[in-house]
Amino acid sequence: MRNPSVEASRLILIGSAASTAMSPDLWNPVLQELGTGWTYEPWDVPAGGDLARTRGRLLEPGILAANITMPHKHWAAEAADRVTAPVRLSGACNLLVKEGRELAGHNTDITAVEVLLDGVSHRHALLLGAGGAARAALIALRGNVGAVSITDQDPRASKELMELGLELGIDTRTVTWLAAQDLAGDVSLVVNATPIGKGSSDGPAWGSGPLAPDAMLYDFVYARHTTASVARARGMGLRYIDGWDHLREQAVAMVPLLGLDGRARGLLQETLGHLRKAS
Repeated sequence: MRNPSVEASRLILIGSAASTAMSPDLWNPVLQELGTGWTYEPWDVPAGGDLARTRGRLLEPGILAANITMPHKHWAAEAADRVTAPVRLSGACNLLVKEGRELAGHNTDITAVEVLLDGVSHRHALLLGAGGAARAALIALRGNVGAVSITDQDPRASKELMELGLELGIDTRTVTWLAAQDLAGDVSLVVNATPIGKGSSDGPAWGSGPLAPDAMLYDFVYARHTTASVARARGMGLRYIDGWDHLREQAVAMVPLLGLDGRARGLLQETLGHLRKAS
């Protein structure tokens, strides 16, 4: 494990609403239990914020690494000095690890989706959203999906993600948001890669219609309430993976990248369980 007495000791979360995220509540008890002396803190950086300054701050003494969340995962991939193959492929990065005066980019979102989908094949997947989370899902589905339909409020983002899917050899197409609501009842996998569900009054991400009897839901959103998407899937007796599951697995994937003691895996799961019960 890294020696906190001679190395940087601050982990950062960068996002437009980082201060409302649960990641610090997840990580800080684990870091304390491990005796690292490290802390995990949020930096709110709005869309269109000064990202050049943010990168400069990451290179200041005391910073160990940074998690990246919406809407800055594409920026993080470009800001890194070196990236892994999954980051290069996806164009998205959710973890920057400082190595000297350079930043190494990783994507533990992809690892988490691969672990949670467990190689199960899907005849047709619907991606709601076309940002970094959707890219992680698309790459994780490679080789295990017959077709993928993508929708996003930004048609350009949908088109870019469709082009990536085609490059990966996936039968990929874009659909309008309205068409996606009709399509949701026919696909075998619905991926909510939007913020829909963060608000307790939000409805299911795909609308009010039912899902197919063999459908599975992957909801990236985690909140202090059960999202309407998960509640709807649960009510229909369907399989689902929620944002808490994803948060756990992407955090577990960070453990070796940060050089943490293997005990961190169990502690992360235990702490996450406490957070879920308290929510």
